Amino acid sequence: MNVKRSEPSRPLSTKDWVPDQPGAWALALLPALAGMVIGGFDAGRLWLTGAWLLCYCVQFTAARWLRSRFQRRYLPPVLTYAALLAVAGVPLLAMHPLILVWAPLYAVCAGVSFLCAWLRRERSLWANAAAVIATSMMAYVVYAFDAPDLLERTGMGLALAGIFMLTQFGSVLYVKTMIRERRNNRYLAASWIWHAALLALACAVPGRTVPMMIIAAILLLRAVVMPLLGRRIRIKPIAVGMLEMVLSVAVCAYAPFCAPWISMALTF
Repeated sequence: MNVKRSEPSRPLSTKDWVPDQPGAWALALLPALAGMVIGGFDAGRLWLTGAWLLCYCVQFTAARWLRSRFQRRYLPPVLTYAALLAVAGVPLLAMHPLILVWAPLYAVCAGVSFLCAWLRRERSLWANAAAVIATSMMAYVVYAFDAPDLLERTGMGLALAGIFMLTQFGSVLYVKTMIRERRNNRYLAASWIWHAALLALACAVPGRTVPMMIIAAILLLRAVVMPLLGRRIRIKPIAVGMLEMVLSVAVCAYAPFCAPWISMALTF
């Protein structure tokens, strides 16, 4: 009787430890950097941002582990990042317990992400929306770091986070029209409508909005032209990701300057 030998497990690669999507790190980090620009660069905010990046690594590796139905080969990155997060995060929470006010929001985002990973729908709009909310709200979290009264910073924080939510979710729709939903006209229409609405909002905000309008117009232009071009010639995902990273940096660079105007508009 022949006994079938089990195949040796494939060794872990860099992709098992680091997100392999082009621009993923930029989308995770840029809102936090914008929060530091307005709130100020100090040791506490840098520490918080470092802990957030470890949270991002835990989420990425844990989602892959869940998707694999708890395969052992995916467990070492989860345990490693979780241990590093505990080392960095527990002292941070002990010294700045007000951060826990954000715990319910991030618990919901993590729950949605892990559920989608378990269902193997981590590329769904639900999972994408949870990721966008989590990363974008870091602009608010970092900006209002350890503030005695968060309500005093609500307008500015929501304005800053809102800029990233709107632009990042638009990026999600656009990237889908370039890769996974390249021939899907419904996604194409949704992307065009979203970016047109984003440009209209940029034009509606009072104050110095010319750079914001220019960025929104560029985002709309690439959402229209690139997918149509991609149906004629093959555009590599790395090129799509690099373009999004450049545009994300542009949004991050101007967001701290236009957020005060949006905040004033929200108060009236």
